[in-house]
Amino acid sequence: MQFKLKRCFGTLVILMMSLGMFAQGSAVREELPRGWHLMDKEKDGFYGISLDKAYQWLQSKNLKSKPVIVAIIDGGIDTLQEDLKNLLWTNPREIAGNGLDDDHNGYVDDIHGWNFLGGKDGKSVTDDSGEDARVYYRDKNKFEAPGFNPANLSGEEQDRYSMWVRAKKRIIGEGPENNIDVVFLKRVLISAQNGDSLLQKEMGKTEYTGNDLDSFETKSYETKRAKAALLYLFKADNLMDVTNKSFLSDFSELVKEEERKEEAKNTAPKDIRKEIVGDNEEDINDRSYGNNDIMAADPMHGTHVAGIIGAQRNNGKGIDGIADNVRIMMIRAVPNGDEHDKDIALGIRYAVDNGARVVNMSFGKHFSPYKKWVDDAVKYAQSKGVLLVEAAGNDNENTDSVDVFPNPQFKDSKLKATNWITVGASSDPLADARFKSLTAYFSNYGKHTVDVFAPGAKIYSTLPGGNQYGNLSGTSMAAPVVTGVAALIMEYFPTLTAEQVKLCIEKSAVAPAIKVRKPGSDNEMVSLSELCKSGGIINAYGAIKLAAQLSEENKQKEMLPKSTLENKKG
Repeated sequence: MQFKLKRCFGTLVILMMSLGMFAQGSAVREELPRGWHLMDKEKDGFYGISLDKAYQWLQSKNLKSKPVIVAIIDGGIDTLQEDLKNLLWTNPREIAGNGLDDDHNGYVDDIHGWNFLGGKDGKSVTDDSGEDARVYYRDKNKFEAPGFNPANLSGEEQDRYSMWVRAKKRIIGEGPENNIDVVFLKRVLISAQNGDSLLQKEMGKTEYTGNDLDSFETKSYETKRAKAALLYLFKADNLMDVTNKSFLSDFSELVKEEERKEEAKNTAPKDIRKEIVGDNEEDINDRSYGNNDIMAADPMHGTHVAGIIGAQRNNGKGIDGIADNVRIMMIRAVPNGDEHDKDIALGIRYAVDNGARVVNMSFGKHFSPYKKWVDDAVKYAQSKGVLLVEAAGNDNENTDSVDVFPNPQFKDSKLKATNWITVGASSDPLADARFKSLTAYFSNYGKHTVDVFAPGAKIYSTLPGGNQYGNLSGTSMAAPVVTGVAALIMEYFPTLTAEQVKLCIEKSAVAPAIKVRKPGSDNEMVSLSELCKSGGIINAYGAIKLAAQLSEENKQKEMLPKSTLENKKG
């Protein structure tokens, strides 16, 4: 499951394959304001998280914050972004640029985090295959060998075979995901790129948004055609605030992904990671690999996530993040493709060992061949009181019945991690002229597997380029909203455990008074309690007040007098 792409470009495949569906165009409507996800429904009219009310309440109590380290496992971060550069975590035990492993943790010059997708020569993995292809071709010869009988398998081998069968179905099976016309999709991309070149010349600028294009007037027939075609795509997927560069970059990435899928039907994927990284991927104890390039070639997604969590507040630049006193640790482990279990497991451990209180995980996939390694890392984080926040995914699927990894269910037992929050994406009716719901059309959901919903549609945040900002949509944007609120709670109420922070977030979630549209459906309206365990949308104001209550209860327990009775043995 290529969350890396889908989180940025939700339903472009569907749009390309059903052009007639939107032939009538989008109705003129009011646009969502930038930062709507932070607003308050009663005061501002938008279904945000009431962040200003939370800060006003904290100020009224004269509470002071303490810094909290937030780890982000993602694809990279622009370390020079104006709203983020002052907030980067700095490893106090490492001397920058001396080429030595000063803290003896196996990672040389890990000043602001670590890149588990890097090689010792400075190169980094950018594009990678899907886990389904890796699983399928890893065991293809074995499970398709003449005379092979799955009835002879037992235990782990049976699990491996079952996973392989599912992977084979996804790679060469039938279904909508296997019937994308890649040639047509590529033709549309080339047409859009040509039209963009023409429009840049006519508009006299190299970068413009869908809104800029909408207001641009031209008398040239060819330019009018180019404008109409591109504007159609911008409007159809509600990307009017996105720049042409971001739009075409994501579109190009989408085409590459579909080409990889088509190629995977007949050809084993290249082991790009092995060529660059050079570790033994099947040995979890082979840990000293990677490099310290946490920006690499494609930091857009991680930069956007980081800004949502903690972009510097009240500095007169760009945006305000949710938490006002965070230090951002970037752990690069998510390529354009599916992440590797080993990198995620070691990434979680790196975050815990270096003092992170909460870890944001805006990624996911349908297969996890080394899930035990990830489970062990999750248990380690749980034992150290570190909260893990995961994006539910962008396939409008019910995760109660569809496997999505990572997840809090331990493979070797019936137990689940207690330090885990899975986040679906909420929206505002103005975010999507077609879906018009408090749920985002792309979001995964699950009455038993998704904990809470948070704003994830048209979220305005930091982008690479030093001083760039823009909208992206996805559960990858919803997860850092929750991470930001969790960090805010930890800043002001540092004695709360990860489980108590989780409780504050889920118990204070606001249940909508109206029904919502079930993601992936046309007209099915349900209560949000049918789509997630809490039945609500995260609310920072309510979470902070509950955190204060729990913090006070903790203090009262600590103040109780100790028993003076001696234990007497009989």
